[in-house]
Amino acid sequence: MKNATKVKWGDRKDGKKVSAPGLQTVMTALMPKRTEAEVYLNDTIDATALVEYLAKKNEGREEGKMTIFHCFIAALARMVYERPLMNRFIQGYRIYERNEISLSFVAKRRFADGAEETLMFLVPKETDTVNEISAKIVGDVAEARKSEHATGGVDELLDKFAALPRPLLAGSVRLIRYLDFWGKNPDFITAGDPNYSTILVSNLGSIKCPAVYHHLNNYGTCSIMITIGTLHKEEILMPDGHKEIRDCVDIGATLDERIADGFYFARSLKLIRHIFEHPEILDQPLNEPSGFDYK
Repeated sequence: MKNATKVKWGDRKDGKKVSAPGLQTVMTALMPKRTEAEVYLNDTIDATALVEYLAKKNEGREEGKMTIFHCFIAALARMVYERPLMNRFIQGYRIYERNEISLSFVAKRRFADGAEETLMFLVPKETDTVNEISAKIVGDVAEARKSEHATGGVDELLDKFAALPRPLLAGSVRLIRYLDFWGKNPDFITAGDPNYSTILVSNLGSIKCPAVYHHLNNYGTCSIMITIGTLHKEEILMPDGHKEIRDCVDIGATLDERIADGFYFARSLKLIRHIFEHPEILDQPLNEPSGFDYK
């Protein structure tokens, strides 16, 4: 979602400066570090309808199957389109609205101890549906797994920094953090870096682990870190009062409380739950309203 407004004084190349209530603005100075302003939300989401939806989507497919994780990424992208405060970040004691929506995650090149990880970065188009997002993820991961080692992008850049002598590495990092404060880091450093994405997602379900707490980073602009756990069976109390065994996933979210208030965060989480319960929404373009009643 590109911002069509002209660049103004105080804007960054990756976001425009926005005004906020006095409390939020003062909090950027009282708690200048993102890790000082973390709030944690966790929830168990009923994924039964989503599992049935995926069974129909993947019928007849042998390769490139759509997964719960693909749907989760699409649901998060839709949530940010519908809840724009979730696309804000704070850097240099200022509040910014990001120019585009981006989601990042880490993929293992092989499911083995010692196997390298690769950083994935996705910028969905506002007309994308879950089909385009799923195809993009499948293609990017398959391309990354063609090699055992980094072949370009931020992965290769990190390898080069890691090879520097310790004093030179420390000095380089200090310079990068200084430029980061002012929003002046060059594109070759920030492009594809998950620390500069709207949401960094960790798919712990792929390694059969539950959702856990994950800290934010002071470096970069990422204000939201979300983990999703493995699909499991759980007894759920249904609206009519009876109990039923359902397919469920746990999610954990760590957020920078300076970008919005708890009420806004809670409603955003409710939208994710609604999408899981009504997965047909994922077949609509991201910029098409979900119709969710926030009352």
